[in-house]
Amino acid sequence: MLQFRGQMLAVEGELASLREKLKAHEGALPTRTLDPASIVPSAWANRHADAFRTAEFERLKQDIAAAGGNVQPILVRPLAGQSGRYELVFGHRRHRACAELGLPVLATIETEPISDLELFAAMDRENRERADLSPFEQGQMYRRALDAGLYPSNRRPAEALGVSHTWVANVLSVADLPPAILECFRSPLEVQHRHAKQIGAALEHDRKGVLRRAEKLRQTGARLPAGAVVAALAKADATPVTGSRHPLTVDGRVVGHWQVDGAGRLNLQIEPGALPDDGVEPLLQKITSALSR
Repeated sequence: MLQFRGQMLAVEGELASLREKLKAHEGALPTRTLDPASIVPSAWANRHADAFRTAEFERLKQDIAAAGGNVQPILVRPLAGQSGRYELVFGHRRHRACAELGLPVLATIETEPISDLELFAAMDRENRERADLSPFEQGQMYRRALDAGLYPSNRRPAEALGVSHTWVANVLSVADLPPAILECFRSPLEVQHRHAKQIGAALEHDRKGVLRRAEKLRQTGARLPAGAVVAALAKADATPVTGSRHPLTVDGRVVGHWQVDGAGRLNLQIEPGALPDDGVEPLLQKITSALSR
């Protein structure tokens, strides 16, 4: 442990030095335009493919196109033994935008050796300061580092990177959801910690049931809001009721069904996607208000 802490202190010192050089890189580090094809993503690349299909990324591309290139340079390190080839440290979206636009990319070249641990920490800090990574992307980044042995335990990234253990655990809980569950969402970028917490509890209680519902949901091909997906996956299998089933319609469209069972209980079912995520609480308030009369 003492050896690891000593290593972390050394990395923090080197990172602080690296950050200072980047702040005052005028003349200190070479900055030049490079062919995007000469740059490869880092082994710790943290951008999901869906991140390059968003309106935000399209706006970034438009800004870069209007400026004739990226104004803020990306950071790269030379690839050992490959002259003229580089590895991204950070700036994956700017690099991708320039590549898609057919423009050279402005890059700062780190001339001092950067270890994988330093590279990972620099990527993590830059992305957290920008606050533009989804929980899934952040968690996947940490999971790759842990699986590769960059850190010996789940607690070490928090200690080394200066973030809370809870936050690391939260984003890992999103990235560690089974692929069969993540495929139910329109994009894994939509999955938040609260969703992972609900699904995780349901998996612990009835894993087979949750995975069975996930399979049914995927087979429908429905592209539901994240909250509706969680509700469909985490609900317990409905118990049989004996009363007649009646459709619930809005403007001629069936949005659910209701029925009264043999014990006189009213059962109300709303179809997935019929109620927006922010509509659950208002609906419950109306029901409780009606019951209190």
